[in-house]
Amino acid sequence: MVEPRLDAPLVVTVILNTNRREDTLAVLASLSRSDYPKNHVIVLDNASTDGSVQAIQSEYPDVTLIALERNLGYAGNNNVGIQAALARQADWVFILNEDTILAPDCLSRLVDAGEQDARIGVLGPMVYHYDEQQVIQSAGGKMDRVWRAWHLCQNEVDRGQFPVPHEVDWISGCALLVRRQVIEQIGALDERFFYYWEETEWCLRARRQGWRIIHVPQAKLWHKGVQRNYRPSPSVTYYATRNRFLLLAKHHAPLSAWLVAWTETLRTLLSWTFKPRWASMRQHRDAMWQGARDFLFQRWGMRPA
Repeated sequence: MVEPRLDAPLVVTVILNTNRREDTLAVLASLSRSDYPKNHVIVLDNASTDGSVQAIQSEYPDVTLIALERNLGYAGNNNVGIQAALARQADWVFILNEDTILAPDCLSRLVDAGEQDARIGVLGPMVYHYDEQQVIQSAGGKMDRVWRAWHLCQNEVDRGQFPVPHEVDWISGCALLVRRQVIEQIGALDERFFYYWEETEWCLRARRQGWRIIHVPQAKLWHKGVQRNYRPSPSVTYYATRNRFLLLAKHHAPLSAWLVAWTETLRTLLSWTFKPRWASMRQHRDAMWQGARDFLFQRWGMRPA
């Protein structure tokens, strides 16, 4: 247990809700059990029609509700909350998915780790699968020399692989704690991404300005999304394809990274087109092709219908 301090930095938690009433109420209940003494919560509501707003106002009157005027995706929608958090003089901004549950000391442990070193700019907890509570979903992310990104220890049982906080390349977007000065220096999320790769790009941007990205295994969180049996939709294939190339372009990736990305994309497109066993992937093939094409024509934001 981390001892709470009276002079604790102010955290503002930003949660995006789109017709996820029960999940959002559950994460708010989880936050209400937190032992961290200075946390204000902002919920961004994306035109929900399931009674979310009324339920949140009734059960959590101290939560700030912001009605979004239009859907700008994970990146753009969360940026509204990030700006509101900065306006509240947040020392740390905690971007949190609505489909998560936190251990009571999760936030305290994240902040405590971040306060140990002024160069630490972004932190994330140990993320477990919600339906397999000792199985790791993400212990932070790494990126190899050809810019392929992956989650550390994904789908492994937690056997204490990481006994202490450790440096990583990026943090899972379901829970990121970001220092105010990082946002003031590098800006918020890049809204061109809309969804997918945006947290990886944000962390890469921070690292390039000298900030450390730290995973804190003692801070624990359970994520209901992306379980072992997760099957992405064609829209995810679209954003994953387009935004991978956008990240490479924005950060001037080496030729080797471009060759790997295009080779993998073209090989997949050919397999999904000509191999009978991949006949079920036709919609994904079309989405991947559309994503590659939209990158080339610099079409950003929401996927066109």
